[in-house]
Amino acid sequence: MLRTCTLKEASQLDGETVKVCGWVHDIRVLGKIAFIIIRDRYGLAQLTLIRSIIGKENFKKYTKLTRESVICVQGKVQKTEQAKLGFEILLESLEILSIAETPLPLGVADKVSADMETRIENRFLDLRKKEVLAVFEARSAIIQGIREYLAQEHFIEVHTPKIVATATEGGTELFPIKYFEKDAYLNQSPQLYKQILMGSGFDRVFEIAPAFRAEEHNTTRHLNEFISIDAELSFADDNDAMQILENSIKNAIKHAIESEALNALEQDIETPDKPFERVTYDDALDLINSKGYSMEWGEDFSTEALKILGKEIDDFYFITHWPLEIKPFYVLPFEEKYSKAFDLMYKDKELSSGAQRNHNYESLVNIMKQKGLNPENFEFYLRAFKYGMPPHAGWGLGLERLVMIVTGVKNIRECVLFPRDRTRLVP
Repeated sequence: MLRTCTLKEASQLDGETVKVCGWVHDIRVLGKIAFIIIRDRYGLAQLTLIRSIIGKENFKKYTKLTRESVICVQGKVQKTEQAKLGFEILLESLEILSIAETPLPLGVADKVSADMETRIENRFLDLRKKEVLAVFEARSAIIQGIREYLAQEHFIEVHTPKIVATATEGGTELFPIKYFEKDAYLNQSPQLYKQILMGSGFDRVFEIAPAFRAEEHNTTRHLNEFISIDAELSFADDNDAMQILENSIKNAIKHAIESEALNALEQDIETPDKPFERVTYDDALDLINSKGYSMEWGEDFSTEALKILGKEIDDFYFITHWPLEIKPFYVLPFEEKYSKAFDLMYKDKELSSGAQRNHNYESLVNIMKQKGLNPENFEFYLRAFKYGMPPHAGWGLGLERLVMIVTGVKNIRECVLFPRDRTRLVP
């Protein structure tokens, strides 16, 4: 029995006979009448079972079904105020497709909360919950919003290698792998390839793909495998890149709101209508020190420092003009000790890093050496700068961190189907 419609579609077909499929959410028996609440991705429906119509044996069999069993049913849709959902399906026939074992390792219909480890271990059940599904519906809408905006701005979507011979930023936080007879790594960023494509005349590119970082952090904000959204554009500076990023974020939030996924999460968020504030590194440093926290020029912002900033700037904002010494070799120098780098923040959370890139071959090589890197290890990358490289800028955005902000969830693992962190390789 194939379904003719989803449960949401069925709710609009008053008086029509439909075939629907889903999971048994709950069962209530009231004498010779019973109600099976069936669930699919799109919603719930009440199946009304009348013993005199479907027969005594079928009535007994169907009301003994376990929760989360999969069924297909045929029946007539009837609008009624007596049903909690506003309609019911008067059962004519029922096919049992899969019986769920009991007890369930994790409740789906129940409101009882479970710890994160239990949820991840039983992710196939956890993902059936409406509020968990909503996170991934919002995530999908966010990706669509960003992809739509970048496509409108004439960006080409590309996919770069994830198995590489050298590190993007010099060898830290890498997962080494054996690639036949050679040593290789899982790529931590498409940065070098994006820049090569600028030298190839692609003009504007973006990529939405996995990235890998072997960092030791095991917090509610860190993952070792995540989705990075990267963009690069030619004949552009850091201000151009920040504007593209800002507009991408706004369109992503707009799509998430329009998807209605946030309703299930009771998350009240609006599309930002003002330009994102831009704060220089020096001004941010002064603000932090004025609050009694001691921080030296040239340091990166600690968690505590960012909390201070987040309390003062309760929204999206950029930190610009970073010290050159703490930024990667490919960032363009600015006024000797500064760089054309920027970070996008939301309160105390870092979402994205970007910069105008250094497109001068000699300058790149010198900075590499100053940072203790061997230019010979980056020959495949540097060659592209010898034969005509335009000025360019770009950024990388952590998808899961953006999903956290838009959905309001507190743990980044809730934004990944099957998370990979410091301790987890399964499921």
